[in-house]
Amino acid sequence: MADNTTGEIKETLHQEAEAYRGDSDQPLFGYAATVSVYTALAGAGLLAARRSRRGGAAANVGPWDLVLMALTTHKLSRLVAKDPVTSPLRAFFTRFKGVSAPSELAEEVRGQGGRRAVGELVTCPFCTAQWIATAYAFGLVFAPNATRGAGAVFSSVAVSDWLQLAYVRLQKAQE
Repeated sequence: MADNTTGEIKETLHQEAEAYRGDSDQPLFGYAATVSVYTALAGAGLLAARRSRRGGAAANVGPWDLVLMALTTHKLSRLVAKDPVTSPLRAFFTRFKGVSAPSELAEEVRGQGGRRAVGELVTCPFCTAQWIATAYAFGLVFAPNATRGAGAVFSSVAVSDWLQLAYVRLQKAQE
């Protein structure tokens, strides 16, 4: 009887996913797997922090840590999702389409199911930002000095990128 109930549940989930998707090719089960992995990793990190008695370290995050975290998350999410140098990390999940902005690539997600869901994750800086910010938060708990040092590097690169773009705009305005 349990096998019959399990089969009915799977069939109901499949029907609901099809009804939700309509004509789109959204990989709902791939998304569910991705969310499950994120939740499991975050839960494991919280458990490790609690067991190591470092769980209270998050209370020591000040305003400058949040600024560093925001700038680092911005820079690393763009680096992971758009930078030409990290394209080998995305290659299994994407197809090169061209250049989308200075030092950024346009890529098309490919595949089905989990492959497509991961492709959407690694090509979307808004999506990768959640994972990066979570990793940064755990870095502040387990290795605060190294995390702040790396955060300072990536934050300064982010600000430098914005200054480079502003400089180019000013040059074009002068022409």
